[in-house]
Amino acid sequence: MLYDLFNYLDLQFDFPGAGVFRYISFRAICALIFSLFISTMIGHRIISKLKSLQIGESIRDLGVEGQTSKKGTPTMGGIIIIIAILAPVLLFSRINNIYLIIMIITTLWMGSLGFVDDYIKVFKKDKEGLHGRFKIIAQVGLGLIVGLIFFFSPNVVIGENRTVRNQENVEKVQIHTTHIKSTQTTIPFMKNNNFDYAQSVKWTGDFQPVAACIVFVLVVIFIVTAVSNGANLTDGLDGLVTGSSAIIGVALGTLAYMSSHVEFASFLNIMFIPGAEELVIFASAFIGATIGFLWYNAYPAQVFMGDTGSLTLGGIIAVFAILIRKELLIPILCGIFLAESLSVMLQVSYYKFTKKKYGEGRRIFKMTPLHHHFQKRGNAGIQALLQRPIHIIPESKIVVRFWMIGIILAAITIITLKVR
Repeated sequence: MLYDLFNYLDLQFDFPGAGVFRYISFRAICALIFSLFISTMIGHRIISKLKSLQIGESIRDLGVEGQTSKKGTPTMGGIIIIIAILAPVLLFSRINNIYLIIMIITTLWMGSLGFVDDYIKVFKKDKEGLHGRFKIIAQVGLGLIVGLIFFFSPNVVIGENRTVRNQENVEKVQIHTTHIKSTQTTIPFMKNNNFDYAQSVKWTGDFQPVAACIVFVLVVIFIVTAVSNGANLTDGLDGLVTGSSAIIGVALGTLAYMSSHVEFASFLNIMFIPGAEELVIFASAFIGATIGFLWYNAYPAQVFMGDTGSLTLGGIIAVFAILIRKELLIPILCGIFLAESLSVMLQVSYYKFTKKKYGEGRRIFKMTPLHHHFQKRGNAGIQALLQRPIHIIPESKIVVRFWMIGIILAAITIITLKVR
């Protein structure tokens, strides 16, 4: 809204300083500061309101240190994050941008899903919350919407990057000035790093466009479901998923800026994505919202985000990566989420296998998701393959160490654009 207002003032009245709103860097900084302000200023009021409504977290006894002290802490704090993201985006971005529209839909869709889940847990006193199949249906629905818009919208185009040789036989990357519709994405660690999903269904002949659409939509659905559930599983310690998401947001914002800038795209040999610069505004608001929420969510937490926040953060990260054609980097960038999800899948599979084979279920980890493994004492009668660490690690130290790993993974993600 402010962009259109100041652009009008600049063009019609030559209003002093109005032209500064044309710069992405200026609007991104404004979005970051404003989201920080909103999340910290309104956060206290929302937390007080949640307390007055007695919207407290019900804690299951998992036998980990400090767990019982969390009982009654206000939940559904993800509302703070959602407001702190959307308000700056609506103020400082160009709302008619197709990528921004998709991100707003994603935020509202996943926020609504998480809110319903938390509502059932808190007000209906059902600890299981929304049934798993309904969550999956909603996540698949979002993936379907995003995939179809992405595939069919005439505004979702790329400037293809191609390596050519000049007269001196020196390779140079050129960004084609003709923008095309394509399902291409970036493959990490590969020199010729563009992969088109349509190439995987060349055998379908005349039906290739339809088959490519189906394959792409299925990929989007899988990524949205996997990342949102991974973020949900990671949300088990104070500040863990909040800080990890902020780190991921910085990397995604950097990648979006590089992809939206012709010279950077040429230098890094990645496809140019016109219009993706508005995603930098969204990323800035995302970073500010998560850091601001961390003010209250850091150990010891004054509020939990609940599924309202964790599902929203995961959905945003997944869709954002897809829009900038970097979804194949998610296993690296979201390595924390991946490790948490894998730990649960391995634990459940191994337990079922050993119970069927030996009549008694055995474990790989002392407890899952992975962060809880470090909160259990080793050699304490727990039948698990991994007993280390023997001693309990304090919650705050676990969180900071996971953040450090997240920073390393984010750096590696960006480095992959040049290491091929």
